Amino acid sequence: MSLQSPVASRRRRLKPENSLASWADAMKLTRVVRNLRSFERRVRQARMLARAIKSRHHPILAHIIPIRRCNLSCAYCNEYDKVSNPVPTEEMLHRIDLLAALGTGIITCSGGEPLLHPDLDRLIRRIRTQGMIATLITNGYLLTPERIKRLNRAGLEHLQISIDNVQPDDVSKKSLKVLDKKLQWLADYAEFDININSVLGGGIQHPTDALSITRRALELGFETTVGIIHDHSGQLSPLQTEERAVYEQIQSERKPAFWAFAYDNLFHKNLTLGQANDWHCRAGSRYLYVCEDGLVHYCSQQRGYPAIPLDKYTSEDLEREYWTQKSCAPYCTISCVHRVAMVDLIREKPREAIARFFPPAAPGEPTRLPLGVKVLSSIFLPRQNGKPQSTAVKAAAGAVTRLLGIK
Repeated sequence: MSLQSPVASRRRRLKPENSLASWADAMKLTRVVRNLRSFERRVRQARMLARAIKSRHHPILAHIIPIRRCNLSCAYCNEYDKVSNPVPTEEMLHRIDLLAALGTGIITCSGGEPLLHPDLDRLIRRIRTQGMIATLITNGYLLTPERIKRLNRAGLEHLQISIDNVQPDDVSKKSLKVLDKKLQWLADYAEFDININSVLGGGIQHPTDALSITRRALELGFETTVGIIHDHSGQLSPLQTEERAVYEQIQSERKPAFWAFAYDNLFHKNLTLGQANDWHCRAGSRYLYVCEDGLVHYCSQQRGYPAIPLDKYTSEDLEREYWTQKSCAPYCTISCVHRVAMVDLIREKPREAIARFFPPAAPGEPTRLPLGVKVLSSIFLPRQNGKPQSTAVKAAAGAVTRLLGIK
């Protein structure tokens, strides 16, 4: 009689090619789940945007800092230290509840390195329980297959990693060489959306690295963005000729979706040329940056203004900061604040917003709008000739309004 267990016997008989096939099938299933959940997330995001367009009296996005400490020391970064302890979990949960009470739509956990917080999963679950969208910005170093699965279970909806170079150097260790295995694990196991941000400017030695990083992200099926590294106050450092050429090549290959395409036209193109942007910053109102001490600031680069404790932040503060002019705005490179302002431009001046988001390819040529933008414009915007909308259009507007949960 054989003393070998049935399980061990089956494992021994399992052919390598069968094991590989089973692994490949599991990875395909993960991608299917991610795509299905991505559709659900798009619906939630559309409802969040519809609510933000309807009313300006609540924050759209808040960044929270559960820990200031980071496991890296990038030379250009001013958002970390090496000594801070994690913010106590109960305090972080309380801050999430306060943001929910203000009507916040999205909460992003940032740092420092947020994966160093021992209860990050609880924070993500609390964000989701409160009906908000949960996102994470990380350097990616602490990701493992099991850690990614835990983020799935916690309900994370979006993760971003910014990769600075192909090979690590004295400026940054956030390199494709080090992180590529982490990216493959994300492609294999993550059920949330993933964006890989490459960067230009700010002392990055090899501008073409940004193109290599973008191509690898696209190969893995991720969303991609390209950022311009700011100085210590969040202000613009204009791109050089080679950097601008790399930027244009990235734009031609990444085929950005609606929101990213509009952002590039409205903000990024001017920034690459070192030119000021004409916009109204809504930081402190539609965008909140809550530091590890629980104070509300304009953004990561303007800490100290207004520096009001979150538990004392009221609708009056949101209203005041909505209208406050920020002197740093013209040359600001903080993209999350830009994108929030785009929502209010749509709300206040929809036709102007569309024209600025989708300018003609050359002066005098007609604007070419995406089909979805054309349809929504025809449904929701008054006719330019002053004639009333048809009964069918009114019915379509009502159906879309109900789908997006707008009351």
